[in-house]
Amino acid sequence: MIGLDQHLVPPDRWRRIVRQAWHEGWRYFDWLGCVDDIGRSDTFRIVLVLRNLETPAAAPRLLATTVPRESPQLDSITSIFAGAGWHERETAELFGLEFVGGDPRRLLLDPSYSGTPLRKDEVLGARAAVGWPGAKEPGEGDAPAASSGAQPGQSGAQAAGRRRMVPPGVPDPAVWGDRDPELPPADPTEVATAAKGGRVRRRGR
Repeated sequence: MIGLDQHLVPPDRWRRIVRQAWHEGWRYFDWLGCVDDIGRSDTFRIVLVLRNLETPAAAPRLLATTVPRESPQLDSITSIFAGAGWHERETAELFGLEFVGGDPRRLLLDPSYSGTPLRKDEVLGARAAVGWPGAKEPGEGDAPAASSGAQPGQSGAQAAGRRRMVPPGVPDPAVWGDRDPELPPADPTEVATAAKGGRVRRRGR
């Protein structure tokens, strides 16, 4: 859906344009979601998918708008599409947005949780703490073979040439977690760019 052509509208006209689409026959709410555009722009992109049931074979209508990361607020469209309430609540808590006039209650996360787990610059600390195949360099500490990167039946020496792995969503330790203390803190864009998972470089390389 996000790959289809999107009609980008100003955020201050969001609810007005959505209501206009409803009057034009796009009265079936399909989906609403958010894209974190960090690295391309300092914004979140909200995408709305509508369908016209009078012409079911027609392509869906995609409306999109952007809100700044620093104060992400957007008018709620629940007065037009009641079904958007669930999607707005999910987006609000996972990305840290506010839908003005919408339902502010939590939907998925514990009330005590203060993070925004779907932002690309959010460090997934739990994933960094959980063991991951190849998470330790061979020979570091007294980790068992499974943690050193060795496969069943393979010695630590045989796995010695392998570089450690990190899961998707966890930044390269040289950027976050094992960063050189003499370097300044990484900015959110650098952290997000490094959170790709896979093989990571050793410090100094």
